[in-house]
Amino acid sequence: MCGRYATTRSEADLEDLFEAVSVAGDREPSWNVAPTDPVPVVRMSASREARVLDRARWGLVPPWAKDLRAGARMINARSETVATSPAFAKSFAQRRCLVPADGWFEWVRDGKQRQPFYMTPADGSPLAFAGLWTTWGPDAVLTCSVLTTAALGGLARVHDRMPLILPRDRWPSWLAGGGDPAGLLTPLTPAELEKIEIRPVRNDVGNVRNNGPHLLEPPPTPEAATLF
Repeated sequence: MCGRYATTRSEADLEDLFEAVSVAGDREPSWNVAPTDPVPVVRMSASREARVLDRARWGLVPPWAKDLRAGARMINARSETVATSPAFAKSFAQRRCLVPADGWFEWVRDGKQRQPFYMTPADGSPLAFAGLWTTWGPDAVLTCSVLTTAALGGLARVHDRMPLILPRDRWPSWLAGGGDPAGLLTPLTPAELEKIEIRPVRNDVGNVRNNGPHLLEPPPTPEAATLF
């Protein structure tokens, strides 16, 4: 799964990167995004003529849910079942988005110890997670989910799932709606996977109240870095 990630680029940087117009206003960067947090998403405008940079609550809330709390259990959608899932199928067909990220976190257990790792492009380039969005309730609260797929390469040693990451050349087809699910859900190539590094980071990231660039620093003890 993808249950914690970082997204720290400014609104202006994201507008330039995704060639989108912001409708969300300024927001604070986050090095420790957690379920139900507000996150930036890139989706098509109502006319489908332009990309907009918006803000959504992380955790898709289907129309039949009684309240927004249902979204906490729906932060991820499995790529293997997203096209047929009652909760996600309509959004997959009609309401897809990109979720900008710098990297994501997973934990590896070694005995009683859990060591967090941060997966991020080695060159500092941004990531775009495949996402879905919908609105909920009379106030049309925008909510979203991140698609996951089977982890590949060295990433599988950290966790058996990883976000479905979309290279830039696949952004237009993902945002367009429709299309062949098999092609849309293709994982990264081996060459693209090699660009992602796995870093041990500080245990502070395990507390959702902690935030800031210090969370990406190496563990204070060299032993922690040898768990992986």
